[in-house]
Amino acid sequence: MALEITDNNYKEILAEGKPVVIDFWAPWCGPCKMVGPIIEELAAEYEGKVAIGKCDVDDNNDVATEFGIRSIPTVLFFKDGQLVDKQIGSSPKPKYVEKIEALLK
Repeated sequence: MALEITDNNYKEILAEGKPVVIDFWAPWCGPCKMVGPIIEELAAEYEGKVAIGKCDVDDNNDVATEFGIRSIPTVLFFKDGQLVDKQIGSSPKPKYVEKIEALLK
């Protein structure tokens, strides 16, 4: 299951040292509903290797603002606590897998 990323916990999740993937979404966003199940599948498949979570932008304005989220869905990819890649808009699962695999190299 994907982690719930909030204004209160995102800094500690990024500091844990594992690669991190954050899906910025909102309940009213149609394309987000297409990405959500993919993120949940990836969270299960990469459990223990990559921290994969979802951040509701309506409830967590600070983290969304810090990373300049202007459109959703936006998925950010972090390695060693640093932003290294992003995917804006919905994409098929293999695109996210490719970016996650790059984090593990």
